Amino acid sequence: MVVFEKPKALTDAPLHYCPGCTHGIIHRLVAEAIDELGVEGKTVGVAPVGCAVMAYDYFACDMVEAAHGRAPAVATGLKRAMPENIIFTYQGDGDLASIGMAETVHAATRNENITIIFVNNAIYGMTGGQMAPTSLPGQVTQTSPYGRDTAVQGFPIKVSEMLSALDGPEYIERVAVNNVKNVKNAKKAILKAFKNQVEGKGFSLIEVVSSCPTNWGMTPSKALEWVEEKMIPYYPLGVYKDKSAEKKED
Repeated sequence: MVVFEKPKALTDAPLHYCPGCTHGIIHRLVAEAIDELGVEGKTVGVAPVGCAVMAYDYFACDMVEAAHGRAPAVATGLKRAMPENIIFTYQGDGDLASIGMAETVHAATRNENITIIFVNNAIYGMTGGQMAPTSLPGQVTQTSPYGRDTAVQGFPIKVSEMLSALDGPEYIERVAVNNVKNVKNAKKAILKAFKNQVEGKGFSLIEVVSSCPTNWGMTPSKALEWVEEKMIPYYPLGVYKDKSAEKKED
């Protein structure tokens, strides 16, 4: 009896991520969703610029590398050219919520039938720990050594709340991967986002609150505690938009 095994939609390549980084968990959840839906042969992923820049080494499906922040635009082109294929992007907060914000907003408002996995770890990881659009008020980063001052640097961008205010998107949910319960909920959300695309419902974005022990200057266990104590209170988990559920209620 097999209790647990590596998803077929993941390759055998060793992950390059730092110890304690939760990208590996999120990769597995995405791959499990692809496996369960049986769509690996027609799935195309779009890799970002950021810590997940080499996602093409890890997912067994076809992958395309996008310029920084342009993954939603690339995904839009792929989906319109190949509407029968399943298209997903996998992006961090610097890629999606900063340089790629326009592409994200406009893909959402058009309700493009794509799936976006948005990893929010409140910092620029690959480039050394600068303040990101999602860095918390008071958070110490390489470019906010005294803590993020909202009077000078503004407030963090709450992507799920912002996109849910648009009429276009089908499904927006924020999840986390800091404990077993939250990982299970994240799996359900990611699977639903892919199912929505299979069923032609439109734009789905799953925001995953995650950790960055290296750039936060914490041990992996402390980083997970920080997610629970600091990040989740500021970025509450839950469904922010679900058109199908709203229609059922009506």
